[in-house]
Amino acid sequence: MFEVPGLALLAVSGGPDSIALLNLMQLVAPQFGLSLAVAHVEHGIQPVTARVPDAVSQWAELHGMPCHIARLGLGGDASETKARIERYGALRSIQVQEGARYLVTAHHRNDQIETVLYRFLRGSGVFGLAGIPGKGPRGLVRPLLPFTRSELVDWLDSKYPQDCGRPGLFCDPANEDQKHDRAWIRHTVLPLLRQRSGVDLEDRLLSVAYDADLQRSAWSAALRSLPELRLRVADDCVEVARAALQRYDKMLSLVLLRAAAREVGCRLGRRRAAELLTFATDGSSGRVLQLGSGWEAELVFGDLLIKPETPAGQSVAADLESGWGVGEGGCVHWPGWEFRWRVEPAAAIQRCSLTTWVTPGAGGIRVPRAGDKMLPLGGVGRRKVRRLLMEGRVPTRDRHRYPVVVRRRDIIWIPGICRSAASVPSVGDPAVRLDARATGH
Repeated sequence: MFEVPGLALLAVSGGPDSIALLNLMQLVAPQFGLSLAVAHVEHGIQPVTARVPDAVSQWAELHGMPCHIARLGLGGDASETKARIERYGALRSIQVQEGARYLVTAHHRNDQIETVLYRFLRGSGVFGLAGIPGKGPRGLVRPLLPFTRSELVDWLDSKYPQDCGRPGLFCDPANEDQKHDRAWIRHTVLPLLRQRSGVDLEDRLLSVAYDADLQRSAWSAALRSLPELRLRVADDCVEVARAALQRYDKMLSLVLLRAAAREVGCRLGRRRAAELLTFATDGSSGRVLQLGSGWEAELVFGDLLIKPETPAGQSVAADLESGWGVGEGGCVHWPGWEFRWRVEPAAAIQRCSLTTWVTPGAGGIRVPRAGDKMLPLGGVGRRKVRRLLMEGRVPTRDRHRYPVVVRRRDIIWIPGICRSAASVPSVGDPAVRLDARATGH
């Protein structure tokens, strides 16, 4: 699960499951080259939860880890679904803020069983019955899925006996309140089914999840086995070719669309997938379709993009003048992007890369402005930035905030789109290396 070393952000609720995760991850972190930090989200749904961040901070301090707290203030009427969406949104924000490669949650075997039954009762399809995946988009990792809740509690008690003065543990009252579907399944439905069936019900449900996961994995592999589909997954955005969807059998296109959306965590039901297929095959470039649950689709020339919904009235970040190139190295964040720089000899420059070299000195990042033009590297005339963004297939709704790297009045780089002929060092000369990475936030 941890293929590349980096910072792992542990989502810690304060309950025994997540505290066991904290302890177990500390044990294995050196093996995988991981550094660890803790993130806790206080939903603000019940007054009792206001004390939990202090306990989580104590656990993090006990393990020598930095701790980040997000407070949401959702109120007592918030649903399970809203709380989950807002919680993940807060965790992802901390992940981006801290530059964490992984977001690690404490989902376990019992969570998997309850999820499969919950989705069955809601009429989920095969993809949903596959349950909780061990790995998700943007470094989401769930290493505790093989273990039961009781195994984790036993492990924690063996490491921190209750009479040893350990920090407190938190049990969310919502986990016992059967007005919530998952609590009802846990405390009423599963016990009744066990009593009635007289078999190992959990193993049967996990068997359903295993078979469904095989199909989910097979469709994910199929996406990558169809070159004409031109699948591209970047952070939380997935892109496929519309022409392929138009040529395929309708049922095949529907399943491929649902599988593609799943690549970035967007779950499409049958009706929504059918609506999206019609949109993809018949719509015109520039159109946007709202998919619900914070997702939208956009047509960009011959491609279909599925991406997080753009909030109405979203503001454009202020220009960041002198944002890079100061000192020997550093990092600056732009909405949806991260820019890192360091001083090193220049290498050969490519026109459309996400890495470039510039002559020594500082520069800035700003949004495109009306009338912006640049002389492309190797070109013979000045080109409009607006036109370059369009040719680079940047979605219409993102062009107004796409980063433009500048030095004084010169536009020197549109990351991934075009490098200008300005501030170009010779190969081997002292230079500032700039690396751009799309983060999706």
